[in-house]
Amino acid sequence: MAEIHTIESAPERSEAPVNDLLVIDEAAKLIGQSAETEHAINATLRLLSQMVGLNRGRVLLPDPATNALHIRYAYGLTPEEKSRGVYGLGEGITGRVMKTGQTAIIQDIDDEPQYLRRAVERITLPQETVAYIAVPLLKDDTPIGVLAAHRLRRRQRPFSDDLRILRVVATLITQMLQIQRLISERTAALVSENRSLKNALDSKGSAYGILGESTALSNALRHAHRVADTAASVLLTGESGTGKEKFARMLHLASSRKDGPFVALNCAAIPSDLLESELFGHEKGSFTGATQAKKGRIEMASGGTLFLDEIGDLDMELQSKLLRVLEEQTIQHVGGVRDIRVDVRVVAATHKNLQKAVNDGSFRIDLFYRLNVFPIHLPPLRERAGDVRILARHFLNAANHDYKRNVQFGPGVIERLDSYDWPGNIRQLENVVKRAVLMAGTEQMSFSEIEAILMQESNVSRDREVPRRMEPPPSYGNGMMRPDEPHTDTSVRPYAWVREDEAEAITTALRRCGGNKTRAALSLGLTPRQLRYRLEKLGL
Repeated sequence: MAEIHTIESAPERSEAPVNDLLVIDEAAKLIGQSAETEHAINATLRLLSQMVGLNRGRVLLPDPATNALHIRYAYGLTPEEKSRGVYGLGEGITGRVMKTGQTAIIQDIDDEPQYLRRAVERITLPQETVAYIAVPLLKDDTPIGVLAAHRLRRRQRPFSDDLRILRVVATLITQMLQIQRLISERTAALVSENRSLKNALDSKGSAYGILGESTALSNALRHAHRVADTAASVLLTGESGTGKEKFARMLHLASSRKDGPFVALNCAAIPSDLLESELFGHEKGSFTGATQAKKGRIEMASGGTLFLDEIGDLDMELQSKLLRVLEEQTIQHVGGVRDIRVDVRVVAATHKNLQKAVNDGSFRIDLFYRLNVFPIHLPPLRERAGDVRILARHFLNAANHDYKRNVQFGPGVIERLDSYDWPGNIRQLENVVKRAVLMAGTEQMSFSEIEAILMQESNVSRDREVPRRMEPPPSYGNGMMRPDEPHTDTSVRPYAWVREDEAEAITTALRRCGGNKTRAALSLGLTPRQLRYRLEKLGL
């Protein structure tokens, strides 16, 4: 039966021999200097043999598939001997050390029946008493491998010295293996990320700045390419920040109109009294300040593509005039009487539910059908599995280039970004990565730094769930609103700050609705939860 010892079972010396210290010192240097684990471990085993007399040193590691121990590194063993050194868990002396995590000292291998002589045949060893020592490689008290070596029994050097240095070297080798594992995992992660980024760059949308491999994005890209080189109007739907303008540009560049102009207009960004002039142009003197004639966006886009973002914010009069453009391809300047022919393809986008707006009477059904010839829904980032990693890596590279930094994602950062909900979608992700690059204290973005930024983003999202502006609802003759016909402000937009001057509008709405908060919320274009939030913030 193999004799299992701990170091306390053998007599100790008060000081380690000089050769032992030299071996430890050189082994420590190898860890820091060698980029290859195999070279460092084999060189350490050579030092044990040449300077201490622990011969045929070997490091055995479990095979991930079978869990059997294999000789992975060795000094003084032939390739054939290494290949024979395979042990099941608990099999032989080596297998027992791996299973129990205890050290084994075999004083004479010829007298030990559990010593299997599998790797090294006895005839190849000196014809005298040979001992065998095996120590576990421990990580957090759990065996991850075995370090073993032969020694001649008749040597004057005590077993306790050999045991001591083997345990120190086992600790150093464990560190080498852990460093190699971390490097391998990091390298594999980078290779995977680079492969994903390359695949994304090879995708149908990459040429137009649209990155991602998810099924949801691929479906949207496929639909876009199918309709790109046609005259059909396209309606892009989806949440804010999902990349609607990039899709519109792709539809333009992938069409026969690509050499023509691409003109974009955000219908929600221009006051309604100026929007008509911006769209259709105006004649000189048509209104105060019109000192000269000016072309509108529709006319400027003739021969190319007109992208109308937030189309749901158009008022009914402009909807009627836009319908004429789509039907007749003609416009009239504000203050003009002459029809002007245009050749324009319209791509519209909205984050609103236009079908609901049609049912509510705030959007023309005939314009809806004209725009909705070919609808394409752009998925939110939370539904694009795997794309956050690709986009985050792309934004990191771009931010490093723009800000002349060399920041990388630290442990856990990319996983945290991937798990975040991203209410602001791609635009929000890009801003977060840029901010993290600027705020990074070192060249590695830490988990705590990204968590602090995401906490700030979460606070903004909670505080900006309310409409951009609020106006008192219209009265119906007697100054009271009909309770069964709540007014809906079709211009409301999500994510606006709470303002003190909204208190009067809220109070008026509550009064007109007889204190019914649900109806008051609907009349203001809010959800009941949003109204309760404002009541609390404003102290009403």
